Amino acid sequence: MDNADYAAVALRIANADLSDLDAVRAALHDEPWWADRLAEADLPVLRAVADGLRRALDALVADDADTVLAEINALLAAHPPRPRLSGHGGRDGRPNWHVHVAGPDAPAVDEVAAAAAWGLAQGVVQHGTARWGRCEADGCDTYFLDTSTNQAKRFCSPRCANRVHVAAFRARRRS
Repeated sequence: MDNADYAAVALRIANADLSDLDAVRAALHDEPWWADRLAEADLPVLRAVADGLRRALDALVADDADTVLAEINALLAAHPPRPRLSGHGGRDGRPNWHVHVAGPDAPAVDEVAAAAAWGLAQGVVQHGTARWGRCEADGCDTYFLDTSTNQAKRFCSPRCANRVHVAAFRARRRS
């Protein structure tokens, strides 16, 4: 996994429904190694991590650098990454080099928490603070990272953008 993937993990955890284990597993569907190993007892930790991520993301959206720094550093202190190089999952006898953020025997919740903290920190390092946003569609509070060239993203997905644009079109037609 690379740093961009870890930033995606941070966003998935921040945006996830953490009400039950099935919802958390659905949010982590791209990482079955974590999802399948999580237990009900891990939910309070993941909820606390998500709260910290949301505070940091709210600060990013508000361009509050001091709070960004404090919140991300608090996450990193509470869930420190312990990087290790790995080469499993390769093809044709060649290793698939990547970095894990927890030891091989660490509980899944420790690795998810460290990955989310590390991912958000690396996302800020790589993209700065101006590219983070929150969906502008009514009823959607999803956080996102705008990697577009023109940095004009306003919605978390084409679905939300289309819904807003269709509603605006229909409102104009009624007028």
